[in-house]
Amino acid sequence: MMVKEELKKLGIWYVVVDLGVIEILEDITAKQQEQLKINLMKSGLELLDDKRAILVESIKNLITNIVYNTDEAPKINYSDFISEKLGFNYTYLANTFSEVKGITIQQYIIINKIERVKELLLYDELTLTEIAHLLHYSSVSHLSNQFKKITGLTPTFYKSIAEKRRANLENM
Repeated sequence: MMVKEELKKLGIWYVVVDLGVIEILEDITAKQQEQLKINLMKSGLELLDDKRAILVESIKNLITNIVYNTDEAPKINYSDFISEKLGFNYTYLANTFSEVKGITIQQYIIINKIERVKELLLYDELTLTEIAHLLHYSSVSHLSNQFKKITGLTPTFYKSIAEKRRANLENM
């Protein structure tokens, strides 16, 4: 809603394309663009006008959706899925992502999956085997190895630390 109000204030015609994506229907002046950028930043939002930054955000959003909505997880490999969804050659996507973010798409996927594993461990509703299956790991040992590589801890030790913290907070 905030973005629409800012665009109206500046007299900019637009169409909402997708959540967080607006297509401006006319050329805007540099002054209008700068004012829009400033006004959005005051609200904690960012104007992405660089095509590479927009593409990287699209890749990140797609990966987040895949990791957090496991029914979205591709039946094909990630690279084919991402390439198909975004309509670009995967090599181009991977190179652009690496140049902008400083890590590979694969590393970004792993980091996000490990963050999801940490959340699921804290909820304490699923076993490690169930988590591995949910997040499409080939095995529990593969998940555990990746978890340790990223966090420096085993999933079991991480869970025990979290449980101790929770118990300490409850006893305060």
